[in-house]
Amino acid sequence: MNKLRKGDEIVVISGKDKGRRSTITQILENGKVLVQGVNTAKKHQKGNPNAGVAGGIVSKDMPVDISNVMLVNPATGKGDRVGFKVLEDGKKVRFFKSNGEVVGA
Repeated sequence: MNKLRKGDEIVVISGKDKGRRSTITQILENGKVLVQGVNTAKKHQKGNPNAGVAGGIVSKDMPVDISNVMLVNPATGKGDRVGFKVLEDGKKVRFFKSNGEVVGA
């Protein structure tokens, strides 16, 4: 169980996009995440008429290290640390360390 998941709202805490808020689109196995609209690069793409792909310059989201993002706590509106705890019914959940609220509840 990871502390961050696809679809979580995060804030970037370091790098050129510091302070930017967005959502996670993909989690990579090498400890990096793809975040929508963060760390974008211009890529020159060759067209392929058979596949219907147009050529030109496209913006592509590049990976950001998972240590450079924090989950946004909706109660405070700021980035917060995340931990795990087991509820009375035996379910393992994520919770915010600052106020103890369960993530997504």
